[in-house]
Amino acid sequence: MEPLAKLSKIEQAKAELCGLDLAPRLAELASQGWESLDEATLTIRLKWLGIFFRPVTPGRFMVRLRLPNGVIRADQLEVLADAVDRCGVDGSADITTRQNLQLRGLLLEDMAPLMRAMELVGLTSRQSGHDNPRNITGNPLAGIDPEEIVDTRPLVAAIQAALLGPDGPRNLPRKFNVAVGGAPDSFLLHNDLAFLPAFREGQLGFTVMVGGFFSAQRNELAVPLGLWVAPEQLPAFTLAVLTHFERHGNRVARNKSRLMYLIDQLGLEAYRRAVVGELEALSGEAFPHDGTHLVNRAPRSGVGVHAQGQLGLHWVGLSIPTGRLDAGAMAELARLARSYGDAELRLTEAQNVLIANVPTDRLEALLAEPLLARFRPDPGALEAEAVSCTGNRYCSFALIPTKTTAQSVVAELEKRLEIPHAVRTHWTGCPNACGQPYMGEIGLMGAKARHDGEMVEAAKIFLGGSMDCDPKLAELHDKGVPLTQLADVLEDLLVERFGARRKEAKV
Repeated sequence: MEPLAKLSKIEQAKAELCGLDLAPRLAELASQGWESLDEATLTIRLKWLGIFFRPVTPGRFMVRLRLPNGVIRADQLEVLADAVDRCGVDGSADITTRQNLQLRGLLLEDMAPLMRAMELVGLTSRQSGHDNPRNITGNPLAGIDPEEIVDTRPLVAAIQAALLGPDGPRNLPRKFNVAVGGAPDSFLLHNDLAFLPAFREGQLGFTVMVGGFFSAQRNELAVPLGLWVAPEQLPAFTLAVLTHFERHGNRVARNKSRLMYLIDQLGLEAYRRAVVGELEALSGEAFPHDGTHLVNRAPRSGVGVHAQGQLGLHWVGLSIPTGRLDAGAMAELARLARSYGDAELRLTEAQNVLIANVPTDRLEALLAEPLLARFRPDPGALEAEAVSCTGNRYCSFALIPTKTTAQSVVAELEKRLEIPHAVRTHWTGCPNACGQPYMGEIGLMGAKARHDGEMVEAAKIFLGGSMDCDPKLAELHDKGVPLTQLADVLEDLLVERFGARRKEAKV
């Protein structure tokens, strides 16, 4: 590690005190009041516990969970619903693009009891923010998918246990995304480390992809590392990658501290040798591989009624508009999962919810439930895969209200157009690209534009993102469309490029 004097302000704060050490002091910090906390504790260290200060809602905090593979039980969701409900009109929850949940509107004094309540039902928010390995994603249909290649749930759980264990990383140079693929549609190349199912000498394991990330400065898809690992080696291999990154990642220039910059610095061959060396120190083993994998198409949205791999059982995928939930909806989803399935729900990267293991004879009653008129299993072609960051309601970086804009524009376009197939739109409020606009067939990024002599809220438009067997990032099409004109511009694009037809106006 660099000498303390050479480190950035953020790195100095992390070196002085690990945020994990604040866990037993949460009640004490709350009694002092959030206004009395020093900036580093408030804005950096608390994120090691998954607690986020939000400058646009001072005094109201966000808590980000860890939900490996996006699996959550009804009793767990009820605990979270209760926490959100206690926040009144300030409370809400967002499904994230990492199959995760973020709770909003909490007070600092809520944190200690919430952490205890979550622990009792097997939940944690540990190391879910800042310079830590984020929620580990996997096939949202793991274990129930008729097209499944490998069940990612135990693999993701084993990786999380290793990362949060005593030998796991405590202070990475930047955040780090890990994902495990288990189906032909497991597109994961936006992750720093992705394991995609692949054969080697007749054995099913995983080829390793590294370096994917989106940021305001640079956007890259992960590239083949040229290694193959067996399923049981995933935790050790992940630790090897993170141990090396922890030791050698850039801690001086934060805009050049993601993994791909380290790979560039060393060169892919040297980086591969370094990771293999770390793995050997952990008594692990990796094998040469050409990077050929079994993923060959874009991800399914998962919405609708689908037969599972288990005879007589179904999953029911519900479209959650831009992933926003309130306490009542969370409690009702928990009730539906318990009443009609086996009390298990799945969260998807498209910010939707799946109710798993529903017997055939309960489908009709489930589909008649009032909540399904709001969270539809049969959404329109745009609604099903409209992904959005939180926007300027909660984020000080966002330039526009992304969730409400996305919902209103999508609803308007669904009224105007007949769209023959689903079109994936990704909405983000700023160049940090949390809403992953480069992955969208249509990507939209918050901006400012001049209109009628004034600077107004606008959106950049990106086109052409592909997550199939020929992946590519969306490219800039328009650098600034005023939000007041956005529906009209997108209408023309959907007609010209996506086969949409304008509906006849009703007389």
